[in-house]
Amino acid sequence: MFKVLRDWMQRYFSDEEAVVLAVLLVLAFTIVLTLGGMLAPVLAGLVLAFLMQGMVVQLERVRMPEGAAVGLVFALFMGALAVFLLVIVPLLWHQLITLFNELPGMLAKWQSLLLLLPERYPHLVSDEQVLQAIEAARGEIGKFGQWALTFSLSSLPLLVNMMIYLVLVPILVFFFLKDRRMIGRWFRGYLPRERTLITRVAEEMNRQIANYIRGKVIEIFICGAVTYIAFVTMGLNYSALLAMLVGISVVVPYVGAVVVTVPVAFIALFQWGWSDQFIYLMAVYGIIQTLDGNVLVPLLFSQTVSLHPVAIICAVLLFGGLWGFWGIFFAIPLATLFKAVLDAWPRNEPTVAPLL
Repeated sequence: MFKVLRDWMQRYFSDEEAVVLAVLLVLAFTIVLTLGGMLAPVLAGLVLAFLMQGMVVQLERVRMPEGAAVGLVFALFMGALAVFLLVIVPLLWHQLITLFNELPGMLAKWQSLLLLLPERYPHLVSDEQVLQAIEAARGEIGKFGQWALTFSLSSLPLLVNMMIYLVLVPILVFFFLKDRRMIGRWFRGYLPRERTLITRVAEEMNRQIANYIRGKVIEIFICGAVTYIAFVTMGLNYSALLAMLVGISVVVPYVGAVVVTVPVAFIALFQWGWSDQFIYLMAVYGIIQTLDGNVLVPLLFSQTVSLHPVAIICAVLLFGGLWGFWGIFFAIPLATLFKAVLDAWPRNEPTVAPLL
């Protein structure tokens, strides 16, 4: 047993750079797990600055001074933040309140439709099954009402946290963009001088994660905007709220599109019933999802490392359970980082004695 363990350690951890890289990765994950809540504004500012540094680099390549490039990109960021807070958030909030007020009427209509199923399809659905489904739905709605009441009672600390984010995150984004080279030199000063493996993994990580996060942000905006235009054109209620859900759903591959289809279909069914308008809307929604999966995703993520669907689902479950929404959002980049580390990890292949 000890010989097997010693051989395994000799094979994978005989390189000093590999040991240093392993220590750095363990330290980074430990800091995020233990101090992630307190450092959440710093992490959010770091991610946003990471997204925008590509624009700064592109502006510097066309001979724009660094200070002007940082100022322009930061001004665009603040403008987008102002539009989001002053235009999009009030619209979403208004539609959410309206949906919450109309929810009892929707449930009554769905209940009447469910009670008609045993009459139309007596061989497939029974009265007991319909009643059980209605009771289960009432129980879930009761839980949702309790959550809404708890959320409203605890909204003051949430508002305070949001104000802290709105103040701290833009400041952090500005300094991360302005002093990114100085921060990089400071961090590299604590690394070993011989860091070929760390540099190779860092470059691969930067390329893969940068491509993924920027591509995913673009995909969210494109899917949300196209869905909103389509829903508004067809006259669907709560178009902005549903479009936001569709945009966010692309964060979770495979599962997100299936989950968000349920509220889209329910609201359309409540508004139009089993009519041609409902069929047209679901067809348009299916076309949007098909174009996203078969055209937009390959176009945006052609430079990223392909991962097996099982690896993607496992990464979403693992990191989502550890860090919630942000863990789900960064599940694929973290899985890509893990794959890059495994691919670059030095190995001492065991020597095989030659046959006589």
